[in-house]
Amino acid sequence: MKTIFANMLQTFTYHSSENNVQINLKAIQNQFNHACVFDSNLQINTSNYLQHSQIIAVGFTQEFLANDATHSLKKLEAFLNKKNTWLFGYLSYDLKNEIENLASKNADGLGFPLIHFFVPEVVIQLNGSEVLVTYDDEFTTPKKAEKICSTCINASSDKKEQKTQNNINVQSRFTKAEYINAVNKLKERICKGDIYEVNFCQEFYAENTTINTVNVFEKLNAISKAPFTAYCKFNNRYALCASPERFIRKQGNHLISQPIKGTIRRSVNPSEDELLKLQLQNNTKERSENVMIVDLVRNDLSRIAKAGTVKVNELMGVYTFKQLHQLISTIGCELKEDVSFNDIISNTFPMGSMTGAPKVSAMKLIDEYERTKRGLYSGAIGYITPEGDFDFNVVIRSILYNADNKYVSFTVGSAITDKADASEEYEECLLKAKAMFEVLQGK
Repeated sequence: MKTIFANMLQTFTYHSSENNVQINLKAIQNQFNHACVFDSNLQINTSNYLQHSQIIAVGFTQEFLANDATHSLKKLEAFLNKKNTWLFGYLSYDLKNEIENLASKNADGLGFPLIHFFVPEVVIQLNGSEVLVTYDDEFTTPKKAEKICSTCINASSDKKEQKTQNNINVQSRFTKAEYINAVNKLKERICKGDIYEVNFCQEFYAENTTINTVNVFEKLNAISKAPFTAYCKFNNRYALCASPERFIRKQGNHLISQPIKGTIRRSVNPSEDELLKLQLQNNTKERSENVMIVDLVRNDLSRIAKAGTVKVNELMGVYTFKQLHQLISTIGCELKEDVSFNDIISNTFPMGSMTGAPKVSAMKLIDEYERTKRGLYSGAIGYITPEGDFDFNVVIRSILYNADNKYVSFTVGSAITDKADASEEYEECLLKAKAMFEVLQGK
């Protein structure tokens, strides 16, 4: 990926006076209009693929915004190619309208831009007790960078138990009967041969609502402990993300994608918990979902990969999180020469785990049967390094919030195949929504 080197980045190691380095999320929220905090929660399951235990980006020197699907990826790449620095931000799901010439007519209560990236004033990488600080000396002095770092970490241990926000009136876009009816109609489309699989989602939302984003995120993270967690603030729009799923990572010439397909609940009983894992691993419907998406990802990567390099590194590994067991596959490839950021995203986005197969047909049916635009949900949040590497998650298990219009939203979904039982799919949605309900309503 081509990058034109323009800025002068400086790096130093910050020596904390505290033995236990902590992120001061409250200070970050209060003092910066732009901020991204990524936390892997030191997940052992995915440690082979994680580059940082925690990473913080705060302040901004420049930003890129796109509000409509008109050459926005090319414009983002032009912005990227002028930089030799970090960029943090997101790609929303409706970028698919530009990539595949689609349209979305559904309502959008959140109003997030289509794409939003910013060049941070300071980047702080935390790996255990080591704190690495990067800043651009065109905009920031070493003294200011150190002051910002001390603001962002070493939170005092005053994290008193906050009251759960249990007065929020969360509504669904579907009744259970309406959801079941929609799933059965989608199954009819599958039987007609229109698609093989579709990821069908429903939004839960609250209007005229104010939330404490730090409290909500910290509770969500404590419940989930997911490896691709993100607290992001873009002016008055927030993404409070507890995602277990990686969309795509580029490191040098190597690309990996790690789709999740296959879900089952946890049990507090260790013996039953092991049986549930085996049940998931041997479930024909869940396995078929995963294989379909693995094939889709292999096909996506093959368009930008060197011949013969697309490989399934792991097929349907069972990974355990605090609330769920899930099936995760890892597909990798070596990139062709001169493949650009635009090429990579255009050929892989949106991620197959959140669309279905064939991808374009599934996305058309998603717009037909779902009742709201997905927006940032099932999009991707992540960062791009000065070397042109990047890492993006899948925005699931997330609470999205527009503080300007006081709109709170979270969306959940499941994969519909010809073997799907509509009632069971509805229950799977509620299982995935459990953490968000618990955080917002105390349920």
